[in-house]
Amino acid sequence: MVYNYFNPPVALMGAGCVNEIGNWATMLGAKKALIVSGKGRHGQALNKDIANLLKESGVDSAIFAGAEPNPTDVSVHEGVKAFKDNKCDMIVAVGGGSPMDCAKGIGIVAANGGTIYDYEGAGKVTKALPPFITVNTTAGTGSEMTCFAVITDTRRHVKMALVDWKVTANVAINDPELMKSMPPALTAATGMDALTHAVEAYVSTIATPTTDASALMAIELIAKYLRPAVANGEDMVARDMMAHAEYLAGIAFNNASLGYVHAMAHQLGGFYNLPHGICNAILLPRVEKFNLIAAPERFARIAATLGENIDGLSTIEAADKAIEAIKRLSVDVGIPATIKELGAKEEDIPTLVENAMKDICGLTNPRTATKDDITAIYKSAL
Repeated sequence: MVYNYFNPPVALMGAGCVNEIGNWATMLGAKKALIVSGKGRHGQALNKDIANLLKESGVDSAIFAGAEPNPTDVSVHEGVKAFKDNKCDMIVAVGGGSPMDCAKGIGIVAANGGTIYDYEGAGKVTKALPPFITVNTTAGTGSEMTCFAVITDTRRHVKMALVDWKVTANVAINDPELMKSMPPALTAATGMDALTHAVEAYVSTIATPTTDASALMAIELIAKYLRPAVANGEDMVARDMMAHAEYLAGIAFNNASLGYVHAMAHQLGGFYNLPHGICNAILLPRVEKFNLIAAPERFARIAATLGENIDGLSTIEAADKAIEAIKRLSVDVGIPATIKELGAKEEDIPTLVENAMKDICGLTNPRTATKDDITAIYKSAL
C-alpha cells in the first residue's frame, strides 16, 4: 500500500518565531499580502503587528478581518473580493481555526475561480493557492498546517469539508507567545480539539506508524500540559508544549484523517453555530465508547499514554480506562457536560444524523455506524 504524507514545507516553532514572517514572505516572492483574521479585537490588534513585520521586509498588506467563528461561504466570497480588489498575491491567516479555514477558502476560490461550493469534498482543487502563511494563536485546531478546510454553507446550514493537499500552507507559524492571552475556556476547548484529532487519527482505519507516533506524543503532551495551561495562561512551558501537541495532532489527522466525532461535531457547529472544540470534547468519549470494540488494543495504549495504570487489566478493561480518562480531563478543564447545554434539541437529531452520515470524516472511523447508532450517540450527549 502507498502512503501519502502532506505537511507544510516549513514550520516555525517556539517563542518569538513570528518575527521571522517577513523573511519568509519575501522568500515566497510576495509583494502584497491579504491578512485574514477574525472580527474580535485581539485578531485586529495582532493584524497590525503582522502588517508591521511584513512591512519591515518590504511586503505591503491589506487586512480582511471578516472571518467569523465557523467561517461561512459569505465570508469566503467577501474575502475573495478583498484579495482581488487590493491586488494581493499572498494570503496570511492570523488566529485560530476559523481564520485559517476562511483563508484557505479565499485562496481556493481566488486561484481556481467559481464559488466555494464547487470544492466541497476531496481532491476538487486543481490549481495551487497563492503563497500562504499561517500564524496560529490557539493550540488546538491544527488548521495552520492541515490540508482540511471546513466552511459553513449558510444555504443548507451544514459544514462543508474541503480536503486537498494544495490548500496546505507554505509556512506554518506556532509562536506560544501569541497563545498566552487565550482565556481558560478557549484554552480548554482548543486543547480538547487537539486531543480529539490525536485520538481519532490513532484509531483511524488508515493510521500508519508515522501518524501513530505523532498521535501518541500529542496525547501524552496534552495529558500533561492542558490542565496547567488552563489553570495559568502565563505558564509558557505549558503553552509551548501545547503548541507542539496540537501540531503533532495535526500531523496525525492530516495524514490519517478522522472519524465520527468530527462528522457529528461538524453538524452541531453548522446547524447551531457552536464552538467546534467544545462539540468535539462532548462527543469524544461517547463516540469512542462506541468504537472501543473495533480497536481495543489501541484504546488500551491510549489509556496508558494518558497516564492510566493498566497493569493487570484485560485489554477491554484497559480500553475502558481511556474513555474514563478522557471524561475526567474534560471535566477538569471545564467542558460542558452535554450538547443540550449548548442549545441542541432532540427534534433536530434526524437532520443532524442525515448530514453526519454524509460527512467525509466518517469514512475512516474504525467501526461502521448506522443511522440508529449515530442517533443513539447524539441522544446520549443531550
